[in-house]
Amino acid sequence: MDKHSFPNGKRLVRDTLKPDDNLHYEQFQDGTINEYENELPFEIPSKWVWCNLGMLFSHNTGKALNASKTDGASLTYITTSNVYWNSFELGNLKIMPFTDSEIEKCTVKKGDLLVCEGGDIGRAAIWQFENEIRIQNHLHRLRPYDRIYTKFYYYIMYLYKANGRINGNGIGLQGLSSNALHNIIVPVPPVEEQKRIVDSIDSVLSLIEQIESHKQNLSSQIDNIKSKILDLAIRGKLVPQDPNDEPASVLLERIRAEKEELIKQGKIKRDKKESVIFKGDDNSYYEKYGEKLPSGWVVTNFETLLSYEQPTNYIVKDTNYNSEYETPVLTAGKSFILGYTNEKENIFSELPVIIFDDFTTESKFVDFPFKVKSSAMKILHINTDLVLPKFAFYLMQATQIDHDNHQRYWISTYSQEEIALPPLKEQERILSVLEQYFKLLNCLL
Repeated sequence: MDKHSFPNGKRLVRDTLKPDDNLHYEQFQDGTINEYENELPFEIPSKWVWCNLGMLFSHNTGKALNASKTDGASLTYITTSNVYWNSFELGNLKIMPFTDSEIEKCTVKKGDLLVCEGGDIGRAAIWQFENEIRIQNHLHRLRPYDRIYTKFYYYIMYLYKANGRINGNGIGLQGLSSNALHNIIVPVPPVEEQKRIVDSIDSVLSLIEQIESHKQNLSSQIDNIKSKILDLAIRGKLVPQDPNDEPASVLLERIRAEKEELIKQGKIKRDKKESVIFKGDDNSYYEKYGEKLPSGWVVTNFETLLSYEQPTNYIVKDTNYNSEYETPVLTAGKSFILGYTNEKENIFSELPVIIFDDFTTESKFVDFPFKVKSSAMKILHINTDLVLPKFAFYLMQATQIDHDNHQRYWISTYSQEEIALPPLKEQERILSVLEQYFKLLNCLL
């Protein structure tokens, strides 16, 4: 029979009543027995035992704010907003009065484990500083009774928080009361093993941080490589030209004819500043500003390739999203999919399109039905007679403009940006190579 006594008189006893059942029991000073088997979160080695957290640590909460109580010295204190996972934010600390008895009860010393009672319930950190600090009532201060490795129990709190044993789920409460904290069941390895476990976890977490740092650097490098590949693509240097391709000048004439027809119908206005394309003695096309283009390419602008639609009809009415709903709600920013809606009406389905953030100029390629969050975007329809959908998107990815002012950019600025357009067959070849390169680069992440 294995018995383990603790400072507050409770003990966890194994095999006391039924030596052959291999179950765990808690025996109180009055002799009552509580079976714990159904409450144990996982299996433990034979030299470990289970106990309540309150058997290992004394714990206090801090002082409640009370404007009417002004006795005592005015001292700085911390609350839940200052405590993060094993770190602290100590800028702009507030002060309140503490009496001598309150100072003793509410003071945190180096090595104390702090646990949030409210807010992000169970979030914890170890006070590693030489200077002492006071705590407000929504923080628990845990101080070990005896020689244990406090950081091991910090990691236990982190694990229990991650798997839902602390969050109002495992303990059935919205706040982590002193009684609930006291009764959390935790494993107790030998002290030497606690240290080995902590050292091992620290080593692994350090390695993970290094990997994450390398991934961020790698991600940045890959973005730069993609940008360079796009730059080569839009300047005709990624794939060789094929003299059998229909020249883009034929496309240009088709573009001009279509625009003239739209002008006659009063649907668009004539460009105030339209590029003039001419062929030089070397049989290459030049734009009037002098930039040389590959043979068969022409200069045009986004307005020619993309027509815009305001998203007003497709704005979601209810923003109570649910991942089980069917239709995604989109933004052209980094978030892209904000959530999912169950609304059935006014779902955009004329695909594919490009959505364009009218203020940040970010864009996303979309080939699935969707709704939108707001009118801060344009839905761009692609003229597939002139440009392949994905190629139009990559042209936009390679086109950056200054957008420091808070204004809409598509109509006045972005749509007028001049771009070089290759023949359709060459667009296909460029896309094929781009997608291969991007797929390989994405495999590195």
